[in-house]
Amino acid sequence: MDRATEAKNLRRRYGALGLLAVGLAGAQALANWRNDHLILINETASLDHWAFLVDRRAVPERGDFAFFVAPQNDLVTRHFGSHAPPFGKRVYGVGGDRVSRNGHVVRVNGRAIARLKPFTKTGEALTPGPVGIIPPGCFYMGSPHRDGLDSRYGEIGFVCRGQLVGTGEAIL
Repeated sequence: MDRATEAKNLRRRYGALGLLAVGLAGAQALANWRNDHLILINETASLDHWAFLVDRRAVPERGDFAFFVAPQNDLVTRHFGSHAPPFGKRVYGVGGDRVSRNGHVVRVNGRAIARLKPFTKTGEALTPGPVGIIPPGCFYMGSPHRDGLDSRYGEIGFVCRGQLVGTGEAIL
């Protein structure tokens, strides 16, 4: 084999190794992104959007969409099953904020954010949610929807970091 052919073959090998390295780096970057992100679909009318890109690493701030694992209780199990999908809501209150109730109106830091209903659409009793100072690392999650199952009810209550799935960005 002459020197020109050897050089050509060597360039091909280095080119193939370079492409392999780029491909492996790209696959690793995609795997890392996949481990930190989800695409979730909202199947309820409680939010205006139905598709969300969720960042599992982000800690939500007031006004963000956030997704969490609901507490297991009879009401959640009856309506969503024993392995309920993540709930998606807006963060209306953060640690240190004050939640209060005046009749059926729920307020965070004095601002009305929701109305309590005594019963679900199917007639099941609902328990009023917690009031007072939201503990550090916990959030008041809500929805503008009148039938939303959220922190206004004791069946959900304050949502704390251990329940968080991540912070969402509406994509559809």
